[in-house]
Amino acid sequence: MTDDVRIDWHRSARAGIPEVVFAESKCAQQLMDIAEQHIARSNTLFMTRVSADKARALAMHLPGKVHVHEQSCTVFIGEEPLTMGTHARVAIVAAGTSDMPVVTEIEQSLLYLGEDSRRYVDVGVAGLWRLTELADELSAYSVIVAVAGMEGALFSVLAGLVPAPVIAVPVSVGYGVGEGGHVALGSALSSCSPGIAVVNIDNGFGAAALAVKMLGAAITR
Repeated sequence: MTDDVRIDWHRSARAGIPEVVFAESKCAQQLMDIAEQHIARSNTLFMTRVSADKARALAMHLPGKVHVHEQSCTVFIGEEPLTMGTHARVAIVAAGTSDMPVVTEIEQSLLYLGEDSRRYVDVGVAGLWRLTELADELSAYSVIVAVAGMEGALFSVLAGLVPAPVIAVPVSVGYGVGEGGHVALGSALSSCSPGIAVVNIDNGFGAAALAVKMLGAAITR
């Protein structure tokens, strides 16, 4: 077992969100060691940015306990896979189907954190009617996570249509001046629509964690 890992076992009690493993820069052996420590304590574990080869290595090493969600590049370590319920307080609104990897990371992260969600995909402002005809339905949610790349216009328009806070997730979908999500990030940060919080580019887990904390704050008021 490697000495490079120091797990924050008390983060959930301290901060309200359990430690989630960012797998992108970790080797397969480190991920296996982390998973084994959680299993030894009968704890579940969630990992993001898990490549296909690392996911396969985990599944072979811990058969029956590794549940891979390929599109989101996430892995859940537990006895049963994460499943969606029927009561969603969070809506995930995405400009296009190209945003699905980040959308699904948000969905899976929310499930791990105990929240259901419902997705509304391909409702970008290029066809504004697609969004405006959903305005009444979206207004029923407590928190909305908006996902968009390119020019990121969805964030401002959506925040002007609904009463719930909007968490903007700029994504690295685009090309030319919009490449890498930086234009969408700038659009979200400079929006004139009030009630928008912004996370980093492609940060689906960060958006999910913020949504859960917002919901927790709303409950205790």
